[in-house]
Amino acid sequence: MSLIPPNPVGDEVLVEEDNICTREHCFRSFDALYCALTSHRPLTPRFPDEKYPLFVTWNTRSSRPGRAPRLRGCIGTFEPIPLREGLAEYALISAFQDSRFSKIEERELESLECGISLLTDFEDASSYLDWTIGVHGIRISFPHPSLLPVAPPSPGDAPSPLSSSASVPTRGRLKHSFSATYLPQVAPEQGWDKIETVDSAIRKAGWNGRITEDIRRSVKLRRYQSRKCTVGWEEFVQWRLENGGKM
Repeated sequence: MSLIPPNPVGDEVLVEEDNICTREHCFRSFDALYCALTSHRPLTPRFPDEKYPLFVTWNTRSSRPGRAPRLRGCIGTFEPIPLREGLAEYALISAFQDSRFSKIEERELESLECGISLLTDFEDASSYLDWTIGVHGIRISFPHPSLLPVAPPSPGDAPSPLSSSASVPTRGRLKHSFSATYLPQVAPEQGWDKIETVDSAIRKAGWNGRITEDIRRSVKLRRYQSRKCTVGWEEFVQWRLENGGKM
């Protein structure tokens, strides 16, 4: 299953957390794209072939100082897959099959940076607010609002969303459901609070009607964390030449 988050992922700072996500992972994806566009032979990866859910992000770096990179493609999977083939596969999927963008072309290579996110620490949240901005990514699913049971009015204040169930309420067999995800960095990058993030994810999932508290409370939310690393074209070129590759 492939998923497309709608916001930029990369940043200008190279990050390697706990040696889970490393520059070698980024180079593997960059190598796959470079070789696909130039017919060169990819180098053999040297990192352990562990399994992780992952996202590969392509950004275009601005030639103007201080400008943030612009998203050029980002697709991933929540299925744990072997990294050696998975990083190469999703490098090309995100470069050529992200429906929001045209296919990346060879002339763009020098302006690109590659960001890898390896997803970890998946947990079922107790409600749509049971996660931490800047720490957790969110993966939401919810039924079509027409399938929600009609609750009788209750006196007093509306129930707290923190008391809502993590299970998705349905009436009979679920006929239509929605799902979406945001990586951990999206909410802080956009300046969103939790409700704004969840509401945006609901929209991203394809619901265009009014977002009510009942819809929010029907959301089943699974939170996760991400280990990230980002490299630019210059770093990739240096790595490829140092390891005997041709340019």
